Amino acid sequence: MRNSVIALVVAAEFCLIFIGKVSAAPPSKSQAQIARGEYLVKAIGQCGDCHTPFTMTGGFVMEKWLQGKKLEFAPIMPIPFWADTAPSIAGLPGWDTEKAVQFFMTGLAPNGQPARPPMPGYRMNRADAEAVVAYLKSLKAPEGDHPDQSAGTKTTK
Repeated sequence: MRNSVIALVVAAEFCLIFIGKVSAAPPSKSQAQIARGEYLVKAIGQCGDCHTPFTMTGGFVMEKWLQGKKLEFAPIMPIPFWADTAPSIAGLPGWDTEKAVQFFMTGLAPNGQPARPPMPGYRMNRADAEAVVAYLKSLKAPEGDHPDQSAGTKTTK
């Protein structure tokens, strides 16, 4: 009797382990792409530093993640076309997917102008640019009107 109980327990554990491994589907390509984009945005680009408000203790206001803010810093000497406000990039409001990918690949907006400083002109490969855009598009855009940001830079100060 004791042997049959042990055998039943071992068989049940084997079934649970086997079923758990078989039924756990690998992440889809889009899930993996979004995860890669999240890594690039958070760890490499550190986009939150300019595009997310800070708490009083210096952490990010997570409910406003990548929803834009007024920058806390400015150049000591004037820099032409300096942007004192970082726009919302959560959901990429106003951006077509392919135009956004091209922006991250070339550093140029669809109008041919570079991003306004302090935004760096990224030169990502297509896979990384697509991953960043997939992640940003996966985020909820803030409520309200959103200007077409894909026009890129202002031409006057």
